[in-house]
Amino acid sequence: MEKPFRIFEITEELALDLATRSIQAHFHDFEELIIVTQGSMEHFIDFQLEVINAPVACYISMGKTHRLLPHTDMRGWVINFKTEFIPDSKLNFYSNFFTSTNIPLSSGTCLNRFISLCQIISAESDQEIIDLTTISHLVNGLVAMIDAERKRSLPIENIARASQIVAFNTFLEILEKNYSGNEGVSFYADKMKMSERSLNTICKNNFQKSVSEIIETRKLIEAKRLLLQTDKTVSEIGYELGYSEKSYFTRVFHAKMEITPTRFREMTRSIIT
Repeated sequence: MEKPFRIFEITEELALDLATRSIQAHFHDFEELIIVTQGSMEHFIDFQLEVINAPVACYISMGKTHRLLPHTDMRGWVINFKTEFIPDSKLNFYSNFFTSTNIPLSSGTCLNRFISLCQIISAESDQEIIDLTTISHLVNGLVAMIDAERKRSLPIENIARASQIVAFNTFLEILEKNYSGNEGVSFYADKMKMSERSLNTICKNNFQKSVSEIIETRKLIEAKRLLLQTDKTVSEIGYELGYSEKSYFTRVFHAKMEITPTRFREMTRSIIT
């Protein structure tokens, strides 16, 4: 994508057209945000298939192998943008730890706000002289609204919500600096100055995963990126991510992906080629 930003609407005509195409798995050099307002679609991402039903916001970060299969009843908006256009996005940050980032949206007034904002962004992008600064602020606002919806859906009491969100984000920031090592749950609990049980509770409340599951997921996402975008050997990648033995790294990867690292690299590069 040459331009830093683009937006288009999934209309009935486009949905019908896309449903008849043979869309191949691919990855791109930009971020993608899809607001599904009606209907549904199938999303194949990192060799995992998920069905996404409206209303929902779906975020795909740069470099993730995926394929979208819109159903004919799908309606919504697609926004593509370069990473530097919306730097330090919360959705981009969370995508480092999870294969897909799908955030359910509330129907009614909430959904109408998202539709209205997408229409405003589209209208701004259709101007003869485009003000990218204005569009950047509007898209930032859209991302902030999506993150607010994510926080509202967390299964924790309102009183504890704010402090747990702050603690969870702090944990993710510490993890981002240390995931390539061999540190376990106790390391992160010590860094957070809390018990392992408390940290696990915070993680499960915020993303329905345990601390160890989030650590392994972050390693896995980085492993897939290195397998796809570098020529490093499986052993080198495993060692870089804190696995002392290739066989152990392969077992962990296979347990999560149901495919070996070598086969993942072969299949992904074959599909993209």
